[in-house]
Amino acid sequence: MLHALAAATDPTLPRDNPITDFSDTPWWLSLVKALFLFVFLLLNTLIVIWFERRVIGRMQQRPGPNRTGPFGLLQTLADGVKLALKEDLTPKNADKLIFILAPAFFGALAFVSFAIIPLGPTVSMFGHQTPLQLTDLPVAVLLVLAVAGVGAYGVVLAGWSSGSTYPLLGGLRSTAQIISYEIAMGLALVAVFLYSGSMSTSQIVESQKDLWHIVPLIISFVIYVITMVGETNRLPFDLAEGEGELTGGFHTEYSSLKFAMFFLGEYVNMFTVSALATTCFLGGWQAPPGIAAINDGMFNHGWWGLLWFFLKIWAFMFFFVWLRGSLPRTRYDQFMRFGWKFLIPGTLVWVIAVAFLKAADNGYLGEKTVSFLGADRRLASLIVIGVLALLVLAATWIWEGKASARAEAAKPVIPDVIDPYAGGYPVPPLPGQRLAGSESTNTKAVIHG
Repeated sequence: MLHALAAATDPTLPRDNPITDFSDTPWWLSLVKALFLFVFLLLNTLIVIWFERRVIGRMQQRPGPNRTGPFGLLQTLADGVKLALKEDLTPKNADKLIFILAPAFFGALAFVSFAIIPLGPTVSMFGHQTPLQLTDLPVAVLLVLAVAGVGAYGVVLAGWSSGSTYPLLGGLRSTAQIISYEIAMGLALVAVFLYSGSMSTSQIVESQKDLWHIVPLIISFVIYVITMVGETNRLPFDLAEGEGELTGGFHTEYSSLKFAMFFLGEYVNMFTVSALATTCFLGGWQAPPGIAAINDGMFNHGWWGLLWFFLKIWAFMFFFVWLRGSLPRTRYDQFMRFGWKFLIPGTLVWVIAVAFLKAADNGYLGEKTVSFLGADRRLASLIVIGVLALLVLAATWIWEGKASARAEAAKPVIPDVIDPYAGGYPVPPLPGQRLAGSESTNTKAVIHG
């Protein structure tokens, strides 16, 4: 505990270890917090499905669910009960053991990642001082990425075990999508590790006490937001499903509670990636800058952190819903090309740039400082920023030049003279075009005249 407190106050000490203190957390209280997380995610899933249907209904000028319960709030619960009571079918050619285990595997792993997310600061629970976090690790963020990678097994096994062509193709397509965009997601988070000096979620939140990472790492934030939509198979990237190609995708043959597990896992994964984005870029459970300054940070203590965390992740959930109601589904080859040929190389270049900036700020590229915008800044940092700006301008100029050349080459060539009967049937000339026989006719007329 003393080492963790010293690491939080002294930047020269290693900051790999979490700063959360679980010494006053008995095992039964950990079970209570685990139950709290489980109920928290289940209730939020019920609410977000209703919320999504209502918001998209308003966007499409229709009411959405408004019959079952006040404002239709019980509609999701009614749909869940109806789904559970449906007949559970298993295809004749399916591998029955894997067919049953795949949805359980996918649904259970969706809850694991939330264990390392800090929902708030240390609070008093049942007479004990305990952080609003189930556990923390020196490599906590890597746990989230690892669980997401293992979760891909549930998708591919579901498609393979069904013994049907469409689920197999949907499982392969979805697995390739998850793995591809998880690479870009991991690279986007590397910049966060460089700025915070740790992969512990509690350390990452603590490092944003003065400035949220979304300000210096806005490019990483944009890349992460794109990858989290692709990682969770949400519109416009829900390419695991294709009504005209793959029907329902890898879960085509599933029904009843098995299908419900996939449905639940998808929405819980949405909360997980939103919680990770909140932790890594939006200060975690900390209050917004203006509110955090009130009365010596009184809104950054106790149970207030849970409120700020809740509001932030629901802002991301609204973003998910807004995308679904606004954008059409992309084409699969374009989506994969965007990930492998643009996002991953661009993120690699950005991580290298962040590494140089961090090295310059820490004095590894020189100790000389100059006055800039009313503050003393390292000369090496300003030089690195200037070089990066020039490289971005040069890359933009080259990109636009190539785009203009491609657009010019794609323009159809319209001949000046055409033969109207070349295709076997008469074609009238376009404005400015001449018929093939008109030149000789005009020449003869001039000679005889």
